[in-house]
Amino acid sequence: GDGPRATRYNTLAAQVKRPLSGCYKIALLSLKGGVGKTTITATLGGTFASIRGDRVVAVDANPDRGTLSQKVPLETPATVRHLLRDAEGIERYSDIRRYTSQGPSRLEVLASESDPAESEAFSAEDYAGALEVLERFYSLVLTDCGTGLMHSAMSAVLSKADTLIVVSSGSVDGARSASATLDWLDAHGHDELVRNSVCVINAVRPRSGKVDMRKVVDHFSRRCRAVLLVPFDPHLEEGAEIDLERLKPKTREALIELAAMVANGFPAVEADARLA
Repeated sequence: GDGPRATRYNTLAAQVKRPLSGCYKIALLSLKGGVGKTTITATLGGTFASIRGDRVVAVDANPDRGTLSQKVPLETPATVRHLLRDAEGIERYSDIRRYTSQGPSRLEVLASESDPAESEAFSAEDYAGALEVLERFYSLVLTDCGTGLMHSAMSAVLSKADTLIVVSSGSVDGARSASATLDWLDAHGHDELVRNSVCVINAVRPRSGKVDMRKVVDHFSRRCRAVLLVPFDPHLEEGAEIDLERLKPKTREALIELAAMVANGFPAVEADARLA
C-alpha cells in the first residue's frame, strides 16, 4: 500500500478537488510589501490548477505595477486594461485566452497595467468589470491585491471575495502588519471575512531562530479560520517564473495543505448537481 506521505497527499488532493458550482473568488492581501504575497498567489493558484481539472486564473490588482505576470512565461503583452476595453467582444474561452499568460501548472495570469499613469486609474468599477468577464470562464479567481487597503479597487475586491488569505512573514514586524490588516478589516465591516480567513505565515528568509513561531501561529489562530506556515524555499527566493516541480517536497506539501484549507470553505454542492 501507499506510505503515510502518499496517503496524506491523496487525502489533501481529494479535498482540493472538491466540486464547485459557479466561480469562487479568493483575495490575497497584506499591509506590508516583501512578505511574498504575489508568490503565494502564484503558487496557490498553480497548486489548484495542477490538481483540479477546471480553469484557474490569478488577477494582478496591484495599482503599483504588480509582478504577478513575472511568475509565469509571458504569452501576451495584454493587461487587465485591454480586457476591459474589449470586454463586450469576449464570448468564449478562446477569446479570453488572448489576454492571459499560462504557466506549466495551467494557472493563467491576467497582468496589471505597467504604465504608472494608467495603473493609478484601476478603480473598483474596473475590478468589478474584469471579474464579471472572468467568472463566466473560470472556476477559481485569485486576486493579488496591492499593499494599500485604501486604494480604489480594494472596496470591490473585498465586497466580491468569497474568502480572504492574509499573508505575513515570519518576523514580528510582519506579524504586526498582518494583525493590523485584520484590525482594519474588522473595523470596516468585514469581520465575517476575517473570521473565515486563512493566515499564511510565509518564510521569505531561512530561519533566523529569533522568533517564537508558536506565538505568531497562536495569535493568528485566535482570529482566523486556519493558519499555515509555508517554509523557506530557494526556488521561490529567485523571484522569477515559478515551476512547482522545482519546489522542495515540504513546500509542495504546505501549498497542497493550504489549497485543501481553502477548498474546505467551498460552498457545498448538492449531490444531484455533482452528477449532472
